[in-house]
Amino acid sequence: MITTLKRIVEEFAQQQVLERALTDVVSKVKDAMSTECCSLYLADHEKQHYILMATDGLSVNAVGRLAINFNQGLVGLVGQREEPVNVANAHTHPRFLFAPQVEEDKFNAFLGVPIIHQRKVLGVISVQQTDSRVFAEDEEAFLFTLAAQLAAAIAHAGVKSQIESLSGSGSKYVNQHILGVPGAPGIALGCAFVSQPSISFSSVLPRRTKNAAKEAVKFQQAIKVTRKELGELSERMTAMLPSEASAIFDVYNHLLSDASLGEQVNEHIHSGWSAASSLKFVIEKTIREFAAIEDDYIRERMTDIRDIGQRVLVNLMQKDIAKRKVPDNLILVAEEVTASMLAEIPREKIKGICSRKGSSNSHASILASALGIPAVMGLEDLPISSIDGMALIIDGYSGNIYINADDSIEREYRRLQSEELELNDKVRELAADQAVTKDGKVIALHINTGLAADFDVAKGLAVDGIGLFRTEIPFMVRQRFPSESEQVELYRHVLESYPDKPVCMRTLDVGGDKPLPYFPIEEDNPFLGWRGIRLTLDHPEIHLIQMRAMLHASRHTGNLSILLPMVTSINEVEESLRLLKQAHSELCEELSCEIPWPKVGVMLEVPAAIYQIGQLSTLVDYFSIGTNDLTQYLLAVDRNNARVASLYDYYHPGVLQALHFVIQQCQLHGTPVTVCGEMAGEPIGILLLLAMGCNSFSMSAQNLLKAKWILKHISSDDACQFLKEVAILSEPAQIRDVIVSKLEHAGLGGFIRAGK
Repeated sequence: MITTLKRIVEEFAQQQVLERALTDVVSKVKDAMSTECCSLYLADHEKQHYILMATDGLSVNAVGRLAINFNQGLVGLVGQREEPVNVANAHTHPRFLFAPQVEEDKFNAFLGVPIIHQRKVLGVISVQQTDSRVFAEDEEAFLFTLAAQLAAAIAHAGVKSQIESLSGSGSKYVNQHILGVPGAPGIALGCAFVSQPSISFSSVLPRRTKNAAKEAVKFQQAIKVTRKELGELSERMTAMLPSEASAIFDVYNHLLSDASLGEQVNEHIHSGWSAASSLKFVIEKTIREFAAIEDDYIRERMTDIRDIGQRVLVNLMQKDIAKRKVPDNLILVAEEVTASMLAEIPREKIKGICSRKGSSNSHASILASALGIPAVMGLEDLPISSIDGMALIIDGYSGNIYINADDSIEREYRRLQSEELELNDKVRELAADQAVTKDGKVIALHINTGLAADFDVAKGLAVDGIGLFRTEIPFMVRQRFPSESEQVELYRHVLESYPDKPVCMRTLDVGGDKPLPYFPIEEDNPFLGWRGIRLTLDHPEIHLIQMRAMLHASRHTGNLSILLPMVTSINEVEESLRLLKQAHSELCEELSCEIPWPKVGVMLEVPAAIYQIGQLSTLVDYFSIGTNDLTQYLLAVDRNNARVASLYDYYHPGVLQALHFVIQQCQLHGTPVTVCGEMAGEPIGILLLLAMGCNSFSMSAQNLLKAKWILKHISSDDACQFLKEVAILSEPAQIRDVIVSKLEHAGLGGFIRAGK
């Protein structure tokens, strides 16, 4: 059964024409189940009916013509129930629909199964037989399993087919909506610019050579040209971003070295294969090996290997490829957006990024955030080969994209975009002001940062310090662990940026969705695995070097606070403090001076930690609530998974109750608390957390001015009333609607982003 199912699904996915693919499916299912008829119906939700799209057994003249309303016939019953319908004699069933044009008089037995993708019924697949009998359990199971496996492929093929048919007919609107994973915040409107390789490895046929020396020279020349191109791209990226972001190109240069891919290619050349064939063998073999490993780090490296291999191949083939004209206001679209793609196109032309693969922590997402480019990743249903030149709208806040949207959707997003620009100008007047509520309550606002580019955004802003410096980002974009001296220089620059204000540095928080290129972690469930404090305590040498660097960097400023991530137990904090004391003692002795002792805090993001606040408060100076991970763990939702992204919501009543409990416990034990997750940068989140008693927030520099504006126009009493009204609600959408209504009434509705 497994072999048959796999073959049917794979052959369907490889077929380029949807109608042909559906016809092949029904024929193969009919043969596999040894039945007399198989038919497949697709749902048209706009017209509320199913269309017969393919059949092997009914009249072919009915294909594309027979329409069955959602509330009619056995096919409609399958869709309504969203479960299989298995009857021995269809003609006697009260929902039987007589349709003479399909010529099904001889068939009695009927089994129909729904095809469902992301809670939406896409269609129904059915089998029929002359004998009056109930189909056996294993037959039903086979069809049910097939429908489940086909659902995603049909969804993707359906989007592609609709786009191609409508664009071919000259229709103005396709109006397709696809949900992905937010990669970088913002809204963008532009035309799709699909980046696809001009020469692919699939076009390279294995070829022998009698002149290995000549092929080796060709390969080295191609490497030399590629290195030069990478150098130019790196310089361009460095002009836009600080060195730690453009250091991503170090990964590419490493892959070109003999110690990585180069030696393997040369071995194939010297064994008698052409340079192009040898490169093909090595790249494809490496990608196959990496594809067999389920790991975020490996997936990132596959992207790098594919990209660098493609570049060498183009230079190796010495093709004179005409450069495509790069339009203004483009949305860069690719199977997987890479750093080099971003560097090749002038920054002013890129309005947004769409990628079928990737996550919120991919290289492309990190760069897009630093460059201020809205991005949506993980768009599995995006038919990139069919949308080049089409109008796109991308919502980097919610992960939604729209293809050739109608006028009403476009008008709404242009309005939101316009409001965003107007608000940015309006709130600039508060740049030098302290954050104060309408009734005079002073609120501390800090910034979250990880790249030096963030400091450029924060220039001229009155902030209360850095509430979260993500030390993992400089680690992630390098090809090795940064040395202690490199870390000292990096941290000194950050600490000296705000010499009279607290700077909170989180110790290395990698693992889960934040892999290091040079320290791969292979786990079945990385979010519940070896990450954060768990990893650094298991590698005290990493922990000690980083804390020594932090302490050394704060020698003259004395404004360092250290934050421990992913804490689950008291022992983890005690062990971290022991290592910190060791680092402090060593450094004081080595430098022959007294180093200021930093404040130490714990991130509250693991549910177990929120019930140990009393004990933890005796060990640390402050708490920082990480709403991103805390929400993820409370709701058991992977926030980077597009399939369950709609379930991830920090306005879930359970999450709000947990946050209220945490803030009350911190107040009870007299320990300062701040909120540093994404929720802290949203108007709704700020108001609800303010009502819970929080008066310290840390957010991206882009959100800080908006937060000041919101606080200036809302009193503490208003916020408390909002919290009281939503406390009785049971759905996140209801909670959001109530607060949005209140903000709109106060003239602050423009601060609410689409999809939030």
